[in-house]
Amino acid sequence: MEGPLVLKELARYEIGTCAEVIYRNALFYPDRETFIHGGDRITFAQFNTRVNRLVHALHAMGLRKGDVLGVLAWNCLPYLDVYGAAMKGGFIISPFNPRLSAGELKYLINYSEAKALFLGEEFLAMKETLGPALPLVAHYISLEGRPAGMAAHEDIIGTNMDMEPDVEISPDDLLFIIYTSGTTGTPRGAVYNHRRFVEDMKTFVMMTGIGKDNKYVMIMPLFHIGGTKVFWSYFFVGGSHVLLKQFDPAETLKAIEAEKATDIHIVPTHLAAFFAVPDFNKFNLSSLTMMWYAASPMPLELLKKGLAVWGPIFAQGYGGTETGPNVCSMSTSDHMVLGNAPEKEHILLSCGRPNISVHVRIVDERGADVSPGVIGEIIVKGNTMLEFWRKPEDTAEEMKDGWVYTGDMGYYDDRGYVYIADRKKDMIISGGENVFPREVEDVLYQHPAVQEVAVIGVPDDYWVEKVHAVAVLKAGASASADDIMEFCKQRLARYKAPKSVEFSAALPKTPSGKIMKRQLREKYWEGRERKI
Repeated sequence: MEGPLVLKELARYEIGTCAEVIYRNALFYPDRETFIHGGDRITFAQFNTRVNRLVHALHAMGLRKGDVLGVLAWNCLPYLDVYGAAMKGGFIISPFNPRLSAGELKYLINYSEAKALFLGEEFLAMKETLGPALPLVAHYISLEGRPAGMAAHEDIIGTNMDMEPDVEISPDDLLFIIYTSGTTGTPRGAVYNHRRFVEDMKTFVMMTGIGKDNKYVMIMPLFHIGGTKVFWSYFFVGGSHVLLKQFDPAETLKAIEAEKATDIHIVPTHLAAFFAVPDFNKFNLSSLTMMWYAASPMPLELLKKGLAVWGPIFAQGYGGTETGPNVCSMSTSDHMVLGNAPEKEHILLSCGRPNISVHVRIVDERGADVSPGVIGEIIVKGNTMLEFWRKPEDTAEEMKDGWVYTGDMGYYDDRGYVYIADRKKDMIISGGENVFPREVEDVLYQHPAVQEVAVIGVPDDYWVEKVHAVAVLKAGASASADDIMEFCKQRLARYKAPKSVEFSAALPKTPSGKIMKRQLREKYWEGRERKI
């Protein structure tokens, strides 16, 4: 939009809301491409129009501000429209992990209280298979294609009004629910409002220096807290995005080269996969200025190889679903320590220092701050979640006086660099996905031959950590490792199922009977650094 009232239009939405960000970009950069997906290229003005039409369509269906929009899909352009509709229509978006089992999805969709469910093309059958078990879902919308008996997103975008919706959006309005798991394995939704989302985007922009000339390749899934926050941070500053449906190493390298992309967000398995592409050096990646890694431990040797191949373009972030996620970071300049004295190179084993607008403390079991070098629990205050959706007791347990107790164990040095020592909850990060052992153990205990079991993370060249089960069988019972792994695959998302199983006559325990998982891990991690 151009004309003498452009500044008045800019003031339509309240500062500190995502609605204001979308409209601002449409006003100032109407013809600039912001989303690129295959042959489709969407400008800021086009995106604003698509979002407005979806908001009006949802209103026509009877949905109102505060209603939850569920999404089950892989990355695609219509997925972004749903995010935009939540931002401008006052809805709450609830993205679900497509890799979860039917039972897990049934629980999450009902727990979210979603009134509309947007489905990607691979999940259209969900309406028939799970629909009867989802009593709160009143509307099913196909994000891709036009299946019979279901509203089609593209038809909605093509037929509804494009005027700005008459919805008052406040920075304190709830915006999205991102899911994590508790120590019991029961999923919990971390809730964020516009204010904390916008402030977290500002934090990312300040610590990385990105601007409107940056072009970001999105291979992280849109249901993931880290991928989502980084993605929208580039939108926040007027940058552009190359959206890939799912990660494919060769296709990702091709996209970077073809689009002359400047930035990408990876987990360590992505970096390992790049190196496994035949003749990966044939791709011209000279446009890249930042390869941001997070969500999973980065082996030091893999990082060194990346630095040797592409130079000082690596930067790191640490955080979690409940914490924003931008807690600590290491800039590209922080990584320029190879070849220096060991004490300087040692910071590559850290997860960086606390970001602007974030406070980090490390405390003992009584909540008292520990000295540098002493291991304690990492707690965070800043742009964290507001609460767990519909779980006040869990919120009170994990949030105390505004501090989120992460469950991560670590220490810090006298310069404020934070180091992860272990995870209080024994969480495994495999391929960038969080796996809680208790959830896997609950399934393994259902196996008729299993008497006792412990699930731990062990090192793996590709996954960085893989899920490993140590099982004690019942007297007279028999089962193979393949039997047990297949048993879990039928009951869990495949990434949660053990990738290896060993059998033991007994599990090491403390005098109180608690299984000593640290002792089980020792032989696998001897001589290795576990690092985030």
